[in-house]
Amino acid sequence: MNKPIEVTIVVLDHGFTSTAIGPMEVFYAAGRLMPYFLGETEQPRFNVRMASIDGKPITSVYGISLVPHCALEDVTQTDLVLITASHSCLSDPIPCKTLIVPWLRAAHDRGSYLAGVCSGVALVAETGLLDQRRATTHWGVAETYRQRYPKVHWQPEHFITEDAGLFCSGGVYAAIDLSLYLVEKFCGHEIALECCKSLMVTPPRDLQSGYAVVPLSRAHGDERVKQIELLLQRRFDQDISLEAVASEHAMSPRNLIRRFKAATGYVPGEYVQLLRVAAARQLLERGRAPVQKVATAVGYEDSAYFRGIFKRHTGMTPSEYRGRFGPLVIGSGEMKD
Repeated sequence: MNKPIEVTIVVLDHGFTSTAIGPMEVFYAAGRLMPYFLGETEQPRFNVRMASIDGKPITSVYGISLVPHCALEDVTQTDLVLITASHSCLSDPIPCKTLIVPWLRAAHDRGSYLAGVCSGVALVAETGLLDQRRATTHWGVAETYRQRYPKVHWQPEHFITEDAGLFCSGGVYAAIDLSLYLVEKFCGHEIALECCKSLMVTPPRDLQSGYAVVPLSRAHGDERVKQIELLLQRRFDQDISLEAVASEHAMSPRNLIRRFKAATGYVPGEYVQLLRVAAARQLLERGRAPVQKVATAVGYEDSAYFRGIFKRHTGMTPSEYRGRFGPLVIGSGEMKD
């Protein structure tokens, strides 16, 4: 590399400062930190500056002040723009969009890559550049953004998406994953791996579905379907006859499936799978029972089939999920499963 990549991090009032500081530290480490540890010549790969709308300090959602290097209007050329997460971006309309969105659009027209972190993705969506393109965001706001920006192909199960020079990431601390991904994108795998080793962080994660507390169904007014939901919730670990449930509620099985999907977004079988996976997650988070026992407890006799269902919904095997979210057992200086 002949010259470092110019990065502008856009910081917003009521924001999460880690989504600015974390990326700054990752970009700073690229080409610097590992050579420093090894006594070699440092080769900085990025120049990073923070910009606020007017160049004035911003105050985070929890009261910490952050002083930017400049105002947006001072940035006439940059290779990459990273938009940080702000609580303001959860509301509609976005108070600052009239100033930031045209600037983002202009930066993109001049050839800048755009990257949004968590709720900051909304500002990228506001430009219209994400229309008909893949994007992700935090699972907790995904449905809100899906309704607000229906032309975007939302994929909230992923931590990171890339489409036509537009990068998106999931939650607040996915800013680290996104930054490492961008280091690899611009500088190659070896430099990204050096960043991971020198900062002692893991490589970018792929899926966020294992972190989500997914609502079993959307709000609806079909009282009969609500009764069926309660029945399935009480007996999710049992084999339930769809025909018997339909008959009990004076419906044909075909009509039950149609009404259930229209009200909840799922067919009954999918709904039961979600209930079983949710129960399995709780068992894995709270205890050390073997996977086979967990499978049986939630209604699956075939543990291999259970593992497949669990991975499809969470992006992890049951053992991987427990390793990440389960209780720690510390002994002899080691962490044991």
